[in-house]
Amino acid sequence: RRAREYLHEHRAGTVSLADLARIGELSPYHLTRLFTADVGMPPHAYQLQLRVDHAKRLLLAGRPVSDAGHEAGFFDLSHFTRHFKRYVGVAPGTYAREAAGRADGRKNVHSRTAGAP
Repeated sequence: RRAREYLHEHRAGTVSLADLARIGELSPYHLTRLFTADVGMPPHAYQLQLRVDHAKRLLLAGRPVSDAGHEAGFFDLSHFTRHFKRYVGVAPGTYAREAAGRADGRKNVHSRTAGAP
C-alpha cells in the first residue's frame, strides 16, 4: 500500500525499486511479488500506467502532446509515444484528435437539440 501511494505521489519522478523496497520495508524481490499479486503488474509498469493516465487527462484538457508527455514524466516524445501507444492502442496525437472530434460531435449534437421544443 505504501509503495502504491508513493508511486501516485511521485508518478512523474524517477522511482527505483530500491526506493520502493525501502519505503515498504521489504526486499525488492518480495515487494515486486506482493505488489504484482495485489495490483496485477510490477511497480514500474504501474508507474508507467499512472503516467499514461495523467497524460490522457492532459490531452483531453487540450494540452499539446509534447507538454503532456513531459509533464507526465516521460523523457522525450518518442519515449512518451511508445508507452502511450502500448497502453492506449493509438499514438497520443491521434488520441487527442479523436477526443477533440468526439467533444465537437457532442457540442454539435447539444447545440442542435438545445433550441428544439
